[in-house]
Amino acid sequence: MATEIRSFDLINKTQIPSLGLGTWQSEPGLVGQAVTAAVKAGYRHIDCAQIYGNEKEIGLALKKLFEDGVVAREDLWITSKLWCNNHAPEDVPIALEKTLNDLQIEHLDLYLIHWPVRTKKGTAGFKPENLLKTDIPATWKAMEALFDIGKTRGLGVSNFSSKKLGDLLKVARIPPVVNQVECHPSWHQTKLREFCKSNGVHLSGYSPLGSPGTKWLKSNVLEHPILTSVADKLGKTPAQVAIRWGLQMGHSVLPKSTNEARIKENFAVSDWLIPDDLFTELSKIEQARLVRGDFLVNDIYGEYKTVEVLWDGEI
Repeated sequence: MATEIRSFDLINKTQIPSLGLGTWQSEPGLVGQAVTAAVKAGYRHIDCAQIYGNEKEIGLALKKLFEDGVVAREDLWITSKLWCNNHAPEDVPIALEKTLNDLQIEHLDLYLIHWPVRTKKGTAGFKPENLLKTDIPATWKAMEALFDIGKTRGLGVSNFSSKKLGDLLKVARIPPVVNQVECHPSWHQTKLREFCKSNGVHLSGYSPLGSPGTKWLKSNVLEHPILTSVADKLGKTPAQVAIRWGLQMGHSVLPKSTNEARIKENFAVSDWLIPDDLFTELSKIEQARLVRGDFLVNDIYGEYKTVEVLWDGEI
């Protein structure tokens, strides 16, 4: 295996940089600094979403980076996502145009359906009465139209199970090139990974460190004794090992940080590898999904009555 894994080839003949900066839960006032620090440190992949509420600040940072000649637009990979309350076909182009305006760019490199969940237009949060039935084929068709006119170079999904992804592949004129999902040493996504691989869909891993700063998640991914033991043996941090594990598993990795030192540390994973024996040790970590999506299920409203149905048994 090559030590340096800079990018992965997608089926639409684009290359997604292997390591991206996650911006979920990056605080206002800090996310712009984080993007600037990341790009200057060598990151060429920024993962955004309209629902994160920080695309305007990211756009200001990108504009300055472009103006100062730090990086050119064509050298960056920028992903964003369609939120649940904009699934109606007529709302999709409006949502993307807002994202492009906020980010101050003319096109995305990748536009994802954020969740296979639909909520009422204009609503925020996930009150049960706001949950609606989805029509993923209709939403996808609207996204395909945006691809056709060059508003995005690629289309994909996020938080889709193997079944939901398979259902979309059957009807898509332009197939999804990426499925962005939770993935880390404590949640390998084994079944989904194999399905994606066999269908030419690249898996991209969010929360590769287990989202340690998320208050509503009880995450101790980076504290697992097997992971810390491997890190000690390699002279690396647990976070670096978790990121390198993802790269060697063959998926792009999206660590989030607003701390410049950690942003640089997380990027320092290209000139070493996890040897086979230690890689096997990491496979022994017990598996548990952190982002279960309990807030998306309801007995009366929407279409998912249980978490098991939401993930089609991949739980």
